[in-house]
Amino acid sequence: MMKSFRPWKVNEAWLLPPSVQEFVPEGHPAHLVRDIVAEELDLSAILSTFDEPRGYPPYHPTMMVALLLYAYSRGVYSSRRIARACEERLDF
Repeated sequence: MMKSFRPWKVNEAWLLPPSVQEFVPEGHPAHLVRDIVAEELDLSAILSTFDEPRGYPPYHPTMMVALLLYAYSRGVYSSRRIARACEERLDF
């Protein structure tokens, strides 16, 4: 059975501005963390645990790992503060 996650739309185009990535300057640590997690980390052990098709699909584990590592690198450790940063800050 194919695993189903909520889509991770990093390069999703908006009407104005064309992409959320244009808000975060090139060379920003958020890009570095995202690239390392997406291209270098082996997350197969985490991905293999998602077998249950019940309920709404979970967020993609790669996105969640990148979010946690970036938040920790910025000194944000509280889950509530991470959630708030996701709503208020474009680098999250």
